[in-house]
Amino acid sequence: MHKKVLLFLSFLLISLTINAQKPPKLTSNQIYEKVQKLNFLGSALYIAAHPDDENTRLIAYLSNHEKARTAYLSLTRGDGGQNLIGPEMRELLGVIRTQELLAARGVDGGEQRFSRANDFGYSKHPDETLQIWDKDKVLADVVWAIRTFKPDVIINRFNHRTPGTTHGHHTSSAMLSVEAFDLANDKLKYPEQLQYTKTWKPNRLFFNTSWWFYGSQEKFEKADKSKMLNFDIGTYYPLKGLSNNELASIASSQHLCQGFGRLTTRGTQTEYVEFLKGEFPKDRKGIFSGINTTWNRIEGGGEIGGILYEVEQKFDFVNPSKHLPALLEAYQKVQKLKDEHWKKIKTKELKEIIEACVGLYLEASAESSSATPKSKIKIDFEVLNRSGVSMELSSIKILPENKKIVKNLDLANNEKKTFSEIISIPEVTYSSPYWLQKPWSLGMYTVENQQLRGKPETPRPIKVQFNLMIENQLISFVKPVVHRYSKRDKGEIYEPFEVLPKVTTKLLNKVLIFSSENSQKVTVEVRSGAKNTNGTVALMAPKGWKVVPTEAKFSITQKGDIQLVDFTVTPTQNESEGLLKVIAKVDGKNYDKELIEINYNHIPKQSVLLTSQAKIVRLNIKKNGTKIGYIQGSGDAIPESLQQIGYEVTELNVNEINGNLEQFDAVVIGIRAYNTKKELQFKQKYLLDYVKNGGNLIVQYNTNRRVDVQAPFELQLSRDRVTDENAKVTLLANNHSILSYPNKITEADFEGWVQERGLYFPNKWSVEYTPVLSMHDKGESEKKGSLLVAKYGKGNYIYTGLSFFRELPAGVSGAYKLFANLLSVKENEDN
Repeated sequence: MHKKVLLFLSFLLISLTINAQKPPKLTSNQIYEKVQKLNFLGSALYIAAHPDDENTRLIAYLSNHEKARTAYLSLTRGDGGQNLIGPEMRELLGVIRTQELLAARGVDGGEQRFSRANDFGYSKHPDETLQIWDKDKVLADVVWAIRTFKPDVIINRFNHRTPGTTHGHHTSSAMLSVEAFDLANDKLKYPEQLQYTKTWKPNRLFFNTSWWFYGSQEKFEKADKSKMLNFDIGTYYPLKGLSNNELASIASSQHLCQGFGRLTTRGTQTEYVEFLKGEFPKDRKGIFSGINTTWNRIEGGGEIGGILYEVEQKFDFVNPSKHLPALLEAYQKVQKLKDEHWKKIKTKELKEIIEACVGLYLEASAESSSATPKSKIKIDFEVLNRSGVSMELSSIKILPENKKIVKNLDLANNEKKTFSEIISIPEVTYSSPYWLQKPWSLGMYTVENQQLRGKPETPRPIKVQFNLMIENQLISFVKPVVHRYSKRDKGEIYEPFEVLPKVTTKLLNKVLIFSSENSQKVTVEVRSGAKNTNGTVALMAPKGWKVVPTEAKFSITQKGDIQLVDFTVTPTQNESEGLLKVIAKVDGKNYDKELIEINYNHIPKQSVLLTSQAKIVRLNIKKNGTKIGYIQGSGDAIPESLQQIGYEVTELNVNEINGNLEQFDAVVIGIRAYNTKKELQFKQKYLLDYVKNGGNLIVQYNTNRRVDVQAPFELQLSRDRVTDENAKVTLLANNHSILSYPNKITEADFEGWVQERGLYFPNKWSVEYTPVLSMHDKGESEKKGSLLVAKYGKGNYIYTGLSFFRELPAGVSGAYKLFANLLSVKENEDN
């Protein structure tokens, strides 16, 4: 059988373009590959804890070589990590990483699932993890994933038998998978799920092992492999012009906020899986060996397979539309299947293939990227049949209202049909990540709707159902409404269409520090989601705080425009903290949300609605000096935080550092700067000269991988960390000014810290350094490397792994006092 071999360039352009929302336009090669997958009725579920934990090599292999329906269940959205491409942290970082996972799956061919678990940061043991996560709820979500995805095979990324040897989230993901493997088929377990799905018994469970889990290649070579399967995941795909490991590298490179951009790899590469439970594949030929993955596995499937196997064998790469009669016949027979699970999956796959074979283009583009409930908006429609197949657009239906509009348009070959409709936006839930719509805890998100649990993102609010007669058969295609437009410097752009509130508000600072009894001006940004929006806005402050005026009017003419409204806030006399909330009122309705737009080139634009508020802190803090130079690393909000307490912060360009630092009272190097800014090593001479001449240099944490912070004295970074934010802190250097000037630091200043104490502490250092603090997690030895200070010339060199990048933006009072002291050390030269 002749197969036309084409490069996979179009696929890469779709995956990597800035138009991350652009609908795919499949080549003949891609249509053929979808036909191959259509004829494979087997599923595999890969389970781990975080975005980037997944083995994209194996997911790509299962999806593209085995042709299996493959999904990755990431228990978290990576909310607790760090962001190398922007300022978003915590829940906003989780939104980015969710989309990066979807981008990765768009490359390797997998699907994506999640649980409600919140990534609360590094955990050293699954006991801690499962307590903070609420084990039963996360276990329920794993069972739900198995029952709804119905995998024949489950593969764990991590080893469930080695608790305490790696990240607690990692081990927990494997432990929960092992437990859920049996529970998914128990109708007495989580019976509330069974009104939406049925129990399921997977065939087998594997652990995706490698030499890494054994400590070395040598140990792995000697290991008992009697229960292991192995296969070459470096296989080459002529239809793509790529090998499997090249494809996998491109997929993992989608995790840009984690710095996972990497070179592609190719060539033979062996992957191992260790059998854990179920039915062992006796012939050891593959993961699906012994499992019926043909159409014959379902009642009535044999006749469908007879049609579709022939399409695969005789596929016409030049004119795929010639297969339409067979595809339509198979489609009608699939609608009669009793197996609802495979009926739903194969109906969707067949529609995609039919649509691509006839070159059908269907689009509903709104005149703007958003609208408000109960408003009207113009939608432009484009319908195009690029084949000689007889076709008619009989009607469209606007979802979820189910408003039907009769069209009866004949779709002749390559004759584009365009028309417009004014539609009403119903009272639907606002567009925002569904897991952020209810208050959440440290370890769990709140999702009350069972059918939303596990979905990667919120279903699109407004869709259009195109009802077509194709060769006298009625087939419907559902498309989300988008916003398509162009820019001269970017070209064609697709954005999601969102339903948003009539008005949103924003406090320009998320933490407001009042270092005295003096009042401060607080500005609220009011943004209109519709034309001619008039109303009032007010600030709700904690008891004892005063706000003037109590209410202010706003009037905004243009949709999307903003108006700034100023208030004067007077703090309490004594130290206190609380939340300052914004309430806007329009036409008698209250609005309390802030709209946060996340817009990077590699993912679709995201609209996130969070409660409009800021933390306010009355803090008796003293500081010395005013001018601070700041060298950003991977990005943090510390400069803004320091400005809150009156410092004048100048962000420095590394390439422009040439000895002109004497103007600063202190210079601060941001997190992971030595990891992310290689040019910093060439500027170390100027930084150390600055210290030698009396300056104060504060270096924040860097990872210990292939990095040299070039400290003035010996300093060795490690992976030591204290993950318990409530761990006891002992003050070691009581006589050092860091703990006394200009603010007296006590153990009470370490109360209320968030997520962790710190990370990547040095574990070896020369005698020139003075350790200031001691702390440790439960059951571990003391860690004294969190804060080190050394006299160098006339100045001070300070290295700290304390997580100031989390604590200052969170408004932690004690962290502010301690950081102010770090900036002031040089004033006490004799310490």
